[in-house]
Amino acid sequence: MSLTPRADQDTPADQGGRHGGGGSKGGRGADGRPRRRRVLRWSATVLAVVILGTAGAGYLYYQHLNGNLKKDDLNIGDAKDRAAESEANAAGQTPLNILLIGSDARDTEENQKLGGAKETFGGTPLADVQMLLHVSADRTNMSVISMPRDTLVDIPKCTDPDSGDVYDARTRAMTNQSLGRGGPGCTVATWEKLTDIHIDHFMMIDFSGVVSMADAIGGVPVCVDKNIHSKDSEGHGSGLKLEKGTTYVKGEQALQWLRTRYGFEDGSDLARAKAQHQYMNSMVRELRKSAKLSNPGKLRALAEAATNALTVDPGLGTVTNLYDLAGELKKVPTSRITMTTMPNRYVGSRVEPTDDATKLFRLVREDIALDGKGKKKATEETASTDPAAADGEIAVQVQNGTRTDTYAPAPGRATTVAGLLAEKGFTQAVADSSTTPTADTTVVRYPSAELQGDAERVAKVLGIPADAVEKSTDVSGVTLVVGADWREGTAYKAPKQDDKTPDTADALNASDTKACMKVNDGFTW
Repeated sequence: MSLTPRADQDTPADQGGRHGGGGSKGGRGADGRPRRRRVLRWSATVLAVVILGTAGAGYLYYQHLNGNLKKDDLNIGDAKDRAAESEANAAGQTPLNILLIGSDARDTEENQKLGGAKETFGGTPLADVQMLLHVSADRTNMSVISMPRDTLVDIPKCTDPDSGDVYDARTRAMTNQSLGRGGPGCTVATWEKLTDIHIDHFMMIDFSGVVSMADAIGGVPVCVDKNIHSKDSEGHGSGLKLEKGTTYVKGEQALQWLRTRYGFEDGSDLARAKAQHQYMNSMVRELRKSAKLSNPGKLRALAEAATNALTVDPGLGTVTNLYDLAGELKKVPTSRITMTTMPNRYVGSRVEPTDDATKLFRLVREDIALDGKGKKKATEETASTDPAAADGEIAVQVQNGTRTDTYAPAPGRATTVAGLLAEKGFTQAVADSSTTPTADTTVVRYPSAELQGDAERVAKVLGIPADAVEKSTDVSGVTLVVGADWREGTAYKAPKQDDKTPDTADALNASDTKACMKVNDGFTW
């Protein structure tokens, strides 16, 4: 963030992310105009727009609205870092995964005025808000995962599609730096590398866009448990000033709500994400119940605002495609929409994903509803269609991953399990002592689709669950990592599968009308 106070000023620890993303890349969009990285810190407004289907208003002046849309490449990372496409269910339906991206870019006079910090004009944009929207294959439920902007992740190698500039891979970098490394396609690539979830589309929206859209909607109800003024003696804060209770916010006041950290709970990005979830849920409810949006003039204004604000991937690059997407999203009842924040822990002033985050990503990959009302897909639906080789022809590396924070690696586990596999006919199984990974549970990894069947065969013989077989670019062949759950013995006992959404995800249902943000006593009046 900027190094001098401005609205919603960040702490010194936060400021380090501003310069880490490389040079700003302008480039040009599909229409030949300069490609602008103007996007809102919070892009969830887009969700409400497409859920209601307001993009359908674009048929009133189709070509005009198409011209408003800006487009950018979907994924600009290396192929090896990309997630496999989502599996279809038994009915042939596939899930939809859409990444909603927001940044603090200040590249127009209006965005500069709304964002402040004039010294950052034209600087490298940061993806300060990232939300993954998952729509189930059967369209019965929807899940949203927010990732804190200062999450430490591995950003893959990315290539700018316009300039050809190559950004080398980075380890343990702040996730918000991904946007400045070639565009939103690098943010998509970063998510796929971290979560192994295939992303079908992305959407971005800018500062001025959220103001115009909030005005077009006519206001969204939000709640605070005390009077709040988000401004301290040093100028930190968004400037939001509300009385206790529920207030309809729109325009610049809506933007202030979405940007507020100082004054909500502990003043962290986690509190800000919670406030954004409350706003998103309220907007969904407002749009779906509001009769005034049946007015063509209201729909036209919102469609105009939305298409002017949006940057999308080519797959969503026409009003027709947005309208079709809206039709899919409208099928999901409000009561089946669940907002979550990626479980994390602090590492100094930053955060990193926890095991609960890994679990949350798995639930989304396996299309398991986060509200606990869905059913897990049958194992055979996700099994590989590639047949396994004969057991004796499958080369397996066995690694000892039994080390924990408390215990040293269990001696000889890789050798013992490799011997067990040999006894079962896997004569090419060998112990790999060159590395000692850490794994809470035993997993079988494979690098590419043609080895998936082999990996599944190894897992089946040892009694390892099918969902513990995973694709990974960190291995060169079928690799069995003996985890901390198998420190002794020759019979693997699979842990009971828990498909409950972790409490640390701070889930909020979209039908919850009683949600109210807690105000820090230091920011009340």
